[in-house]
Amino acid sequence: MPDAEAPRLLCVEVYEGKPLSYLTETAAALLVELARTTHFVPTTTRTLAQYRRIHLPGPDARYAICANGGQILVDGRPDPQWQRYVLGRVTAECAPLDEIRAHLRDTADPAWLLKERVADEFFAYLVVERALLPTQWVKELAAWAEDRGWTVSLQGRKIYVVPKPLTKSAAVREVARRTGATRILAAGDSLLDADLLLAADLAWRPGHGELADENWQAPHLTALPQRGVVAGEQILTSLTRAAAPDRA
Repeated sequence: MPDAEAPRLLCVEVYEGKPLSYLTETAAALLVELARTTHFVPTTTRTLAQYRRIHLPGPDARYAICANGGQILVDGRPDPQWQRYVLGRVTAECAPLDEIRAHLRDTADPAWLLKERVADEFFAYLVVERALLPTQWVKELAAWAEDRGWTVSLQGRKIYVVPKPLTKSAAVREVARRTGATRILAAGDSLLDADLLLAADLAWRPGHGELADENWQAPHLTALPQRGVVAGEQILTSLTRAAAPDRA
C-alpha cells in the first residue's frame, strides 16, 4: 500500500524514456516562489545537453551555469564572451584537454572503465565500475593532473578531471556582477560544489553526497541531516527564509 506519510513527487527529468529526477510537490512550490522573488541561478557540472533535460517548475531562469562554470546561459543560450574568457584562462594555465584524455585512455583499465566522455570541450570524465576501481590509480591520476593544472574528483561512478580555472564560483560571481546581487546563497552536495559553497554568504549541504561523506564543513555552512528529495525540500525552505529579508 502507498505510505500516507510519503511526500508527493514531481518528475523534473526524463532520460531515455524513463523518469530520473524528482522534487517533492512542496519543494516545487517553494522553487516557484524563490524563482519569482530572487535571481535563482541553476548551477551544475552537467553539460548543456544534460542540463536541458531538466524542466523545473516556475519561470525559466534568466541565468544558468553549466559545465562546472564553463557555460553561462542567458535566456537559455550560451554566452560566447564568457566561454572565450574561460577557455582563454584554461589554455594559458593548464595542459591541453587532448593530453588529459590521452593519459586517461592510456592508463584506465577496460576491466573497470565503462565510458570516457568530454563535457562541452571543457573537461573530461570517466564512468567506471566503482567496485573494481583501484584507489591507488585515482591517487596517481590526481598527482599527475595536479602538475598540469587540473584537479581530480571521484563522485559515485564518475571520475572528473577538471582544469583549475574552471569553477562554479567564478561563474556565479560573474552572474552576481551582471545582476547587481549583493548576497549569494548556495547549496550543493558534491566535491565540485565546494568552491561555490565557500564563495557564498550562506550555504547548505544535504546529508547525502560526497561532501557529507567527507564531513565537509565551513563556518557559514549548514549541514543538514536530511537526504534525497526531503533534503531538497528542506534546502529550498532554508533558501526561501534566508532570502526573504533582502531578496538575495
